[in-house]
Amino acid sequence: MWIVDTSVETYYKSKFWHLRFNFENYQHFQALSFAVEEVNQNPNILPNVTLGFQAYDSCDVLHLDLAGALQVLSGIDSAIPNYRCLSNIPFTALIGAAVSTHSILLAHILGLYGYPQISHLSTSRVLSDRKKFPSFFRTVPSDAFQSLGLAKLVLYFGWTWVGLLAMDNDYGQQGIQLVKQEIIKGGACVAFSENIALNKPDRNAPHIVKVMKESTAKVVVVFSIDVHLVPVLEEMLSQNVTNKIFVASEGWSMTKLHLMSRFAKILSGTIGLALYSGTIPGFSTFLSHVHPFMKLGGNWAKMFWQEAFSCKFLNNVNSTTFSDPSLKKCTGEEDLQSIHNAFTDVSNFRTTYNIYMAVHIVAKALEDLRNCLVAEGTFPSTQCVDIHSFKPQQLLRYMKKVRVKLNGGREVYFDENGDPPAVYDIVNWQLNPEGTIKQVKVGSYDTSLTPSQVFTIDTSILRWGDENIQVPSSVCSQNCPPGFWKAAKAGQPSCCFECLPCSLGEISNETGSFNCFKCPWDQWPNPQKSQCLPKDLEYLSYKDPLGITLTITSIISSLTPDIILRLFIMKKSTPVVKANNYSLSCLLLISLSLCFLSSLAFIGYPQAENCLLRQAIFGMVFGLCISCILAKTIIVVIAFMATKPNSNLRKWTKPWVSYMIVFGGFMVQFLLCVIWLSLTPPFPQYNAETKPGFIIVECNEGSPTAFWTMLGYLFLLATISFVVAFLARKLPDSFNEAQFITFSMLAFLSVWISYIPASLSAQGKYTVAMEVFAILASSWALVICMFFPKCFIIVFRSSLNTKGNIMRKDKF
Repeated sequence: MWIVDTSVETYYKSKFWHLRFNFENYQHFQALSFAVEEVNQNPNILPNVTLGFQAYDSCDVLHLDLAGALQVLSGIDSAIPNYRCLSNIPFTALIGAAVSTHSILLAHILGLYGYPQISHLSTSRVLSDRKKFPSFFRTVPSDAFQSLGLAKLVLYFGWTWVGLLAMDNDYGQQGIQLVKQEIIKGGACVAFSENIALNKPDRNAPHIVKVMKESTAKVVVVFSIDVHLVPVLEEMLSQNVTNKIFVASEGWSMTKLHLMSRFAKILSGTIGLALYSGTIPGFSTFLSHVHPFMKLGGNWAKMFWQEAFSCKFLNNVNSTTFSDPSLKKCTGEEDLQSIHNAFTDVSNFRTTYNIYMAVHIVAKALEDLRNCLVAEGTFPSTQCVDIHSFKPQQLLRYMKKVRVKLNGGREVYFDENGDPPAVYDIVNWQLNPEGTIKQVKVGSYDTSLTPSQVFTIDTSILRWGDENIQVPSSVCSQNCPPGFWKAAKAGQPSCCFECLPCSLGEISNETGSFNCFKCPWDQWPNPQKSQCLPKDLEYLSYKDPLGITLTITSIISSLTPDIILRLFIMKKSTPVVKANNYSLSCLLLISLSLCFLSSLAFIGYPQAENCLLRQAIFGMVFGLCISCILAKTIIVVIAFMATKPNSNLRKWTKPWVSYMIVFGGFMVQFLLCVIWLSLTPPFPQYNAETKPGFIIVECNEGSPTAFWTMLGYLFLLATISFVVAFLARKLPDSFNEAQFITFSMLAFLSVWISYIPASLSAQGKYTVAMEVFAILASSWALVICMFFPKCFIIVFRSSLNTKGNIMRKDKF
């Protein structure tokens, strides 16, 4: 359809080529007529100027579109290039064509002369090229905006695994490629991409549906028009493919396919973009006044009437067709309100509204041109022109700057590419209880609004398939829950992955995390590895079962030397006690009691004082203990040697000698501990590395060398005692004390040699427990080997506790 400014007269040309009358296109023609009449009747727009128009029906045939454009340029029924016959009636603008390919051809021609062209339905983004098409405008958004909107729709619902289907022409391929780019940019992946082959009778439907059926993608973006989509839908019925959700381009989102009940199960749940539906006040009444005898477009009106009421006017019926008894005669009195078709449907004006809008844009541009003021400097280098005589380039300048505010408050203008603000309705195809489908507006996509308002959807009224309100999932792999991370599958798109648990000490606290991150040093993941929790403190506590056991054992064990000491004090005059060096035995028992009690310093929270003194206390009391045993061993050997004739060793059997040995052995250990505590004292520390999930509160010994030197010194004393006692084990008579010392030192050394690998392999509180166990075990070894045989004689075999029995050569 085209519009041209005239003074009074309206021109009309009928060239219908359709086999069936198109009610929707006839409504478009009436919208054009209504808009022109509305402008002419408005005294505030172009007073004293009447708009007229010439309308052509090209049946969407390219050469007829071209012929109509050339005729309207010439102003007569035939096209005369570069010549306009109606010189007194300026040509204003051309509205059309509907098909993008046709608009491209016309825009090349009209752009040469600068004639404004406004398309009401051409959406190809190629037409946004201002260098190629300087005079092209449109009231419908470019497909570039539509493609962005479809991609946003896919990403809005979290669909990351989608199929793509498009016609193999410019409209389909350019649109679907931009959709693909945007969804990939948004993190989604393409499961498959197929083309509707327009050069094949079956549109390649069997292959397309087979791919759809085999794919795990539940959502398919379809960039097509309805007529080419039907073969695919038919094939889906044939192969029983009903579990897909379509995302529809505006080319078929508001099609009449929903009226075909056989496709209801396939198409229910479809969501897509549709051209903005505006309101045209008074247009419904205008349509109701259409009648077959109207002057404007009378031939079209009669054709409409005959098709709408299935009748024929007498002057259109020949003798052959009229003999058919089922044929009705048209009277012109039929009730237009009784029929329901695309012409009478006024629920949604989409393409119709774009035509109505185009007329008002042309009228506003003409009004701006008429109101031109030289003082305002609209054209600094030219003068304002007469509304009845202007060049097309002069109007084109106003077309670029025009702003029209229509009903509902919407303002229309063009950007630098001749495109209006992109406004779409978001429609959802919902299944009725009767088994039919209704198309429901559920949101909008308006690029003229703020970023937060561009995309709005009322999810409460959305329906998917069989009235399901839950958004369907379309993913290659289910999203990883917290505690897992996405690991890419080799050779697969990024949306196809496997979920692997986070490594030790790491968490992911979000669904669909691409990686895990470590917890702070003092925190550890919960069992689900979804959050970091404070680590448990680990130390050998008095409240811990192990700590309680060792504490009780230490206290009870320390009482044993005390009991033996009391027994020795009571029986100090008996031969067994005398023969075992009563004074050294008492000192040894006291030191053994302290050895048992020293283990308590290792239990409980490692305070600074505990860490500083516990190893030193342990080293000194054991140093005293082993020094006593060493003194016993040496005195035994000296006493035996002193019994030999002419021996000079009698003076070394005095008590002070044993005390000096004890003092000397103890002082060396004492000095080692003092040096250690002075130079590198032990201190408490937090160890978060040794045992995952725990912070070990432990004592850092300050200097491992000092610790092992102190322990090594005890080992040295015990070794000397063992060697000397072992060599003296077969001494005669009462000197068999060496045997007990040999066994006690053997047990002592065995315990501490075993402690070394055990402590190195233990962790946390068990390292401390191993040392406590070694203290208790070695102390018990000394008590048992050194004193139990003597106590047995004193308590249970008192008959053996005589000097004569002690002096026997056989051993007991």
